[in-house]
Amino acid sequence: MDRTAGKKSGYRAIPHRSIRRQSGGTLLVAMLCTGCIVLCSSEANAQCTARDVLRNHLTLKTTPPVNTPLIQVKSAFAVPVWRTITVGTFANSFALLSALDAAGCSIGGSAEEILARPAFTVGTTKANVELFAVSAAELGFQTDTARLADIYARAQQLGFGLAAAEVAPQLRLQFFDQPMGEFLIGMEPIKRWTGEPVILTVANGGAGLVLIGRDGSADAEIPVAARFVFVRSNEAVLAKAVRGVDETAALGRR
Repeated sequence: MDRTAGKKSGYRAIPHRSIRRQSGGTLLVAMLCTGCIVLCSSEANAQCTARDVLRNHLTLKTTPPVNTPLIQVKSAFAVPVWRTITVGTFANSFALLSALDAAGCSIGGSAEEILARPAFTVGTTKANVELFAVSAAELGFQTDTARLADIYARAQQLGFGLAAAEVAPQLRLQFFDQPMGEFLIGMEPIKRWTGEPVILTVANGGAGLVLIGRDGSADAEIPVAARFVFVRSNEAVLAKAVRGVDETAALGRR
């Protein structure tokens, strides 16, 4: 005979359904925590949204650009380095696109198409690239607009070279403190699937940092106030080195 019969027990059986309810609640909390972690991680990685741009400007105390008198460029070697970036840091263009997406950078339709084209390649070796920013007006154009082909020809005449297409997305990822405005990448145009040539532009339109495409045809009319990003041509660097050797030899003969 059960001696506990008729007596109140100090223990109570837990219905099985309450365990399921507790398990479901735990799962819900875990899912919410995971969602918060992912969201916080995304916000931590994002750098290109309007809020991120404002935060970067406040954190870095970026000063607005000062209007300086227009000085016509006589030689690429008279222009100081504007910015140095690193290229060759991604295995392929898809990894580069993923990095842009993780940073919250908006990519225009034509720019995204260009990055997926076979003609767009990334460097296989990590290297630093010195960039030079000049406007078409600084290159000597005095009309309101100038043909893209003419701008390129003048720039190359002065010792500038066209940058690799990879410079555009890499600059976007390494230029989070960009002020309002845009920089056109002086690059060989890449054709879309439909055949139209496109050059890439790194811009801050006020609603965030973007990478967009622009008409890259030879006859495209570009405002002379537009700023281009070039590199120094290998030929110009070699010519300067040769001149330096000649000058050194001349001094030795004196």
